[in-house]
Amino acid sequence: MEGGDSLVRRWEDLDSDVLVKILQSFDLLDLTGPAQVCTAWQLACSDQVFWKMLDLSVLKSNFIKIPFEPYVYVDSQSDKSLTRLLKIYLNLSRGSILTLIFHYNLYVRDDQLTYTAERCPRLKRLVMPAWNRIEETGICRAIRMWEDLESLTMPSIEDPPCVMKEIGRSCKNFAELKIMGPCDLLFASTLVEYLPNLKVLSVRCTVLSKPALVIILEGLKKLEVLNISHCLITEVPPPEPMEILTELDESILEKASRLREFLTCMSDSCITCQHTRNDEGLLRWYRYEEDLWKVDEVKSLAI
Repeated sequence: MEGGDSLVRRWEDLDSDVLVKILQSFDLLDLTGPAQVCTAWQLACSDQVFWKMLDLSVLKSNFIKIPFEPYVYVDSQSDKSLTRLLKIYLNLSRGSILTLIFHYNLYVRDDQLTYTAERCPRLKRLVMPAWNRIEETGICRAIRMWEDLESLTMPSIEDPPCVMKEIGRSCKNFAELKIMGPCDLLFASTLVEYLPNLKVLSVRCTVLSKPALVIILEGLKKLEVLNISHCLITEVPPPEPMEILTELDESILEKASRLREFLTCMSDSCITCQHTRNDEGLLRWYRYEEDLWKVDEVKSLAI
């Protein structure tokens, strides 16, 4: 203290390493406040230690179902809020994000997805939101920017060849896929044609015909892990009458024996299997526990 004046320390003068340590106690989505304090704090909030993963699974759109495409109406304020948050988080991340997780019921537009892709060029794992408002051109444009993409979780795909072809062409290290919708003959054949190097596949909680399963087991030569837990396994593919198998026959088990992991559950006492049967093979996730859609028997695909 000199001349009766005390030394005043300003928050922006705090050592950046100390500030980063303090900010690590914050929830990632709460960094928007500290980032607006001053330039020094904004730089601290942009530290790569915070931005390896951006988990937006707590964000859901405010929407209602409608009877025509895109089958949902999203409140305009909900859209504006998502755009604002994406701009804040993606600007702070400065291209560091390796894992990006959207909520299943977040209805993203093409322009929002493209904006995200442009600012996450190093992305390795993506958990996609609902498909409704994303066009094929939009997802394919985004995939072309994600050359390092290795893992993808997504709802059902209306035109699998378009998307899988783009992944096979653009993402040379792609190895892991989870689909949260029907796995039919077209989908299985598409995987074999465009993603022959796939190592991990999860198609849990859906309708899976025996012929489609055979295509996967015989065609994906490098597959190491396959999860068909809680699926309705049918003898023949739709639209034929659904003859549900109660157990897998020896021919399937023999084909699957080469896999490192073959995950199955067809138990009458399993609650998740009951959900799949009650929903006739197209699980309505909103009916059940809030985070059920995050579950997967494959550890690397669980959220």
